[in-house]
Amino acid sequence: MKNISKGWIVTIAGLGVNLVLGVLYAWGVISAALIDQLNWSATMTQIPYLVACAIFALSMIPGGRIQDRFGPKPVIMAAAILAGIGFFMSGIFLTVVGLTVFFGIVFGIAMGMGYASPTPAAVKWFSPKKRGLISGIVVSGFGLAPVYIAPLTNFLLDRYGLQNTFFILGAGFFSVIMILSQVIANPPKGYVPEDMTKKELKKELEEAIPEITKEPVDFEWHQAVRTKQFFLLWIMFTFGTFAGLLIIGQLSMIGLEQASITNASLLVGVYAIFNCIGRIGCGVISDRFGRMRTLMVMFLMQVGVYATFSNFVTPGSMILGIAIVGFTFGGMLTIFPATTVDYFGIKNFGTNYGMLITAWGVGGVFGPLLGGLVRDATGTYSISFIVSGILSLIGATLTLVTKPPEEIPENDFVN
Repeated sequence: MKNISKGWIVTIAGLGVNLVLGVLYAWGVISAALIDQLNWSATMTQIPYLVACAIFALSMIPGGRIQDRFGPKPVIMAAAILAGIGFFMSGIFLTVVGLTVFFGIVFGIAMGMGYASPTPAAVKWFSPKKRGLISGIVVSGFGLAPVYIAPLTNFLLDRYGLQNTFFILGAGFFSVIMILSQVIANPPKGYVPEDMTKKELKKELEEAIPEITKEPVDFEWHQAVRTKQFFLLWIMFTFGTFAGLLIIGQLSMIGLEQASITNASLLVGVYAIFNCIGRIGCGVISDRFGRMRTLMVMFLMQVGVYATFSNFVTPGSMILGIAIVGFTFGGMLTIFPATTVDYFGIKNFGTNYGMLITAWGVGGVFGPLLGGLVRDATGTYSISFIVSGILSLIGATLTLVTKPPEEIPENDFVN
């Protein structure tokens, strides 16, 4: 019982770390302030954001590898330090270059390092049938963060201005992450979740995850990336995040220009709440019905919403559209890490998922960039929505042909 309690402490602390790092999803509020106060163009505001997305994804590879080798605590402590430095220096250098370097690169590394560690630590404390649930709870913090960060940032911007807002947020982020890092740890060597025997663990794995029907294999990262399954997951992850991050990065402007919604915090809050619901809900659903079935439904929902997004010209329809996008995007951020464990094993989860989430970085670069360029060139985001719908349709199709990999043969060649 003590170990079960420890697992929940790690899970809640991991959720807390992601609640702080999820400031990325409130960038729409900051970007609107940069346009209004510093006369930046829509494309200019997306440069620090898309760099942060790319660095976030890339830095998860070393972050995950260090976590696998030395545990989560030192990685999360480093994230706390980098988060503080990134925001403090961003406040000093309020230029495109300054924010690109210190928000995009420095804080991007902090996000990747911090995000890479809590989920692997948390899922190791629980049985396989709870992987989707636990992954969903931990990563839900990242999606839920804008609920408080958006209004807090708006308040700070109105009261203290851009520079001091970065200073205050940086100090707060450093303090909270550093405190939470002290209680996040991997289970002891040889630990079996919830007092299960290894035989019971194998049986529950087979019953809990429809895709997995045999003893799981722990792939090294270089073995995982050579499978066709990794390639298919990477493509689907890229297409899914391309669409979601395009909306996130320019949420305030889309709501204002398309549906005359002046309250940026409202849309950010709606997005965040449904993002959180999607992360936890889809985790539970995928535990019950399978990862690929759940993922296919998420993609098809995105096809429908992006095909009609240009017609969301009233506050009610825009809120509904944002809620659906938030739900589906959040669900994907739970399904992909859970699938990584199912397909490639728990031992090297941090590194393997770090490799897979580079897809998030690619989507995070090209989605927001396309949105900014299309908006500046045409005055609307319509073409961006069409592209997102097409990519989502391809993603739905790929779920039909994605199956678990075979065991690694002795010659280390993976089919």
